[in-house]
Amino acid sequence: MEFDEYVRLRGDRLVRLARLLVRDRHLAEDLVQEVLGRAYVRWDRVSRADDIDVYVRRMLVNRHISWRRRRSSTEVAIDPSATHLDRAGLGDIGTETAERDAAWQLIAELAPKQRATLVLRYYEDLDDATIAQILQCSQVTVRSQAMRALATLRRRLAEVPALRKDATR
Repeated sequence: MEFDEYVRLRGDRLVRLARLLVRDRHLAEDLVQEVLGRAYVRWDRVSRADDIDVYVRRMLVNRHISWRRRRSSTEVAIDPSATHLDRAGLGDIGTETAERDAAWQLIAELAPKQRATLVLRYYEDLDDATIAQILQCSQVTVRSQAMRALATLRRRLAEVPALRKDATR
């Protein structure tokens, strides 16, 4: 597959993945652009990989983690439209939006690899083996990262009164 064809076919999914990781549309686009620039330079090697998608996603996740390490501030920009990444339910839209935003705030506070694990598992719908390839770790590590992330979310969820009420339904 040629680079142009890959970007045309997979570019939108890469931006969506980056957007879920960084929670800011513009930073996500910058991140994908930087990763695709690096992939273009090495495309002969990237295109020989067993699974190009895994290789490029790994580049994206690794670059995201590097970006997080370099940030001088712990402030996280929030794209208001990022709360509408999944389908709206049938209940009160205002309440659901507030709950979804609060949940994303909790997810945004997770360690980068834990957040990447949850995004790859629940939003990209990838199996543990593929996630392990992307994160360059074992499947056991993927499961433990997910378990820790979910435990942290449950603990923090119990601390948020507005969300606690819905969690007990």
